Amino acid sequence: MSDPLVSTAWLAAHLGSPDVQVVDGSWHMPAENRSGRAEYEAAHIPGAVFFDIDQIADRATDLPHMLPTPEAFAEGADALGLRREAQIVVYDAVGIFSAPRVWWTLRTMGFPTVRVLDGGLKTWRAEGRPVEGRAVSPARSGVSAAFEPALLCKADDVRQIVANGGAQLIDARSGPRFRGEAPEPRAGLRSGHMPGAKNLPWNELIRADGTMKPAAEIRAAFEAAGVDLEAAPIVTTCGSGVSASLLALALARAGRNDVAVYDGSWTEWGALPDAPVATGP
Repeated sequence: MSDPLVSTAWLAAHLGSPDVQVVDGSWHMPAENRSGRAEYEAAHIPGAVFFDIDQIADRATDLPHMLPTPEAFAEGADALGLRREAQIVVYDAVGIFSAPRVWWTLRTMGFPTVRVLDGGLKTWRAEGRPVEGRAVSPARSGVSAAFEPALLCKADDVRQIVANGGAQLIDARSGPRFRGEAPEPRAGLRSGHMPGAKNLPWNELIRADGTMKPAAEIRAAFEAAGVDLEAAPIVTTCGSGVSASLLALALARAGRNDVAVYDGSWTEWGALPDAPVATGP
């Protein structure tokens, strides 16, 4: 299984297997006034645990849902019973949006076999598959800390890329936000993008039914955005590291498993007074 996504049919056939663990990674933009946890508690795929990206996060920063230390992450993963030897399937409520953030986080923290449910809970329920609302109380896994630094990009790394090149920056935000024509949803941020970045809005990779486009269409979309899929490295960015992870997932489906995510993304960059900002296409 080289594809980083699995179908609902595959998960239904393997649900309940001791080698498969299911994770609900639902998260919504603050303006939507929706709670991923509340929705999980109302209905989730049987046996799924809830991964809260705002709680299993770096508490020493005011940036939203930033990657925690490997040790802090291990504590959260231990409490959820997550095991490195298991096949982990992550989904979210809307199709594919926030689940890739959990997928990327787990991979960055050394979990080798993590996939995203194509179409998420939306497709699962549309097909009439079972859900439950009861609490899941997993046994602790005793998982230890691990870290894959090549999958993480920080502000200083982006500064080097902007100044000297050496990597392709791809921004998942909408075209108007990328070009600086629309204000950022978070107050106090400048509008625009990192100089030299390419733009591919994340929703252009998702079908109307919430599933992800196939590899050939993904490759075509990135190439149309000016991305060289054969060149390395690639760094994705967005507003706060969520849809940047979706780009990384799409690139993995297209054969690029080495993509790094700029964790702070525009929430960090747009607030740095000395960080260069470009506007326009």
